[in-house]
Amino acid sequence: MPPWLETTAASTSFATLMAPAEAQLPHITPLQSRSNRPLSFTFAHQLRALIYYHTEAFTSAQDLLQAAQQDPLARALMVPEEGLGQSTFYEANQSRGAVQMLELLDRLSKKVAKRLKITFPELGRLKAIDGSLVAATLSMIWADYTSKANKVKVHMGFDLNRGIPSKVMMTAGKAAERPFVSLLLEAGETAVLDRGYQDHGRFDGWIDEGKHFVGRLL
Repeated sequence: MPPWLETTAASTSFATLMAPAEAQLPHITPLQSRSNRPLSFTFAHQLRALIYYHTEAFTSAQDLLQAAQQDPLARALMVPEEGLGQSTFYEANQSRGAVQMLELLDRLSKKVAKRLKITFPELGRLKAIDGSLVAATLSMIWADYTSKANKVKVHMGFDLNRGIPSKVMMTAGKAAERPFVSLLLEAGETAVLDRGYQDHGRFDGWIDEGKHFVGRLL
């Protein structure tokens, strides 16, 4: 049981919301410190803080930190025993836990997929694949797209039979989309693609890998 559940401030509804993610946290790669000082603010603290941030509709990290000082539930969710200063909070959030978030999504997606009914089993394993640019935070320098826009490209494989994302990858905004089909698509699955993925050389490679595809060419 997570320590925050033992506090009298724990919300039953919030605990229910968090339960699937909490069960996966022991299996997630820990956040790494960028200095010689270990991080007391773990990915578990970061995830709970992020979910609390959105459920309470905060608009800034300062609002969240203030809530951690004034709200018993927020303090139980995101403040380690050693306390939480601004420098520690911002250091831990520099990478936004991108690696850990993707690991968590992958584990939760596989769990959910086992419980959902397949809508069209006669069509086999269908996966829509596409890439999209999203705004990056200012600290994500690696994601720079142009001198005027800081963008991340999200490459997603979406399970069409179950209506859930099955795999997500992130790259800098300038990254090409076509190479990610081989990484997002598994043997025996059929990719549904738009015309941006047209590449006859890659088509041959996907066939050799036992991967199927349906794409618009015009």
